[in-house]
Amino acid sequence: MRQLYPGNPTPESAYLGRRPNKLHLLLQLAVASLEIYRETSISHLPVTLCQCKRNVRQQQAGQAFKKFLPLCDRVLVQRLAAETVTKGGIMLPEKSQNKVQLATVMAIGSGSKGKDFYNWPDESFEEMDSTLAVQQYIQQNIRADCSNIDKILEPPEGQDEGVWKYEHLRQFCLELNGLAVKLQTECHPDTCTQMTATEQWIFLCAAHKTPKECPAIDYTRHTLDGAACLLNSNKYFPSRVSIKESSVAKLGSVCRRIYRIFSHAYFHHRQIFDEYENETFLCHRFTKFVMKYNLMSKDNLIVPILEEEVQNSMSGESEA
Repeated sequence: MRQLYPGNPTPESAYLGRRPNKLHLLLQLAVASLEIYRETSISHLPVTLCQCKRNVRQQQAGQAFKKFLPLCDRVLVQRLAAETVTKGGIMLPEKSQNKVQLATVMAIGSGSKGKDFYNWPDESFEEMDSTLAVQQYIQQNIRADCSNIDKILEPPEGQDEGVWKYEHLRQFCLELNGLAVKLQTECHPDTCTQMTATEQWIFLCAAHKTPKECPAIDYTRHTLDGAACLLNSNKYFPSRVSIKESSVAKLGSVCRRIYRIFSHAYFHHRQIFDEYENETFLCHRFTKFVMKYNLMSKDNLIVPILEEEVQNSMSGESEA
């Protein structure tokens, strides 16, 4: 393995000069943490850290440390607790009898492609030991096959239903931001002056003191902002592990509001809707989700997404 600092100078002379300060101590911890693995087989090292020279300035060293702080934390956890490290895109240890046999350090450098961000093996839900395990599991299933909606919506055995619904709704809001960005190209306040779906539906924006009409693109932004504020509220959702029933009851109203983004896109920006839906199956998944958990009435599900699916399957059977 390449030596982090040739000639084995002290970390302060290698990175920061000899002026002791808080950053000095933190970087010492980072280097010491990495040194724990000097005897293991490491296939990749963070390029930024490997290429540090003696004359690196304090600011650059600070940036390098911040960039790889998660790595150092995970190394220390692995060393002290001797437990499997949760894969967060940084370290992938392979263990035999509680001893690390191989550790791969993965660094996402500038200019990396999206497909390289999650280039590590899948985990079973039982192996995911962090408080974000449910979100990690949902996103892993989506990356594996976003069209396999039944698998994505199927909770692991023993999973709390309230947390499961909450994490899925967070994920829907995350992905709806992608649709909102695409809508901005043609959904303008002067052309879509109201948040409408069919001629029978005009939606009022709840982001104002008194609900009122809002241009469709503003309604979309306000609704996603409001949903993010609620779902990240320490008052209603202080934990990602357990959720009170009174807080779970609020999820239905969030579902009804964000669904209107789908309906507006479907009836007024059909090409954008179809392109995004073909990539993500997001409206399909959302519709099945709210039906499975009775979060919306069928009367409010005005995008005929499942009807089209049934018709397509029936036509395929008749042709056969």
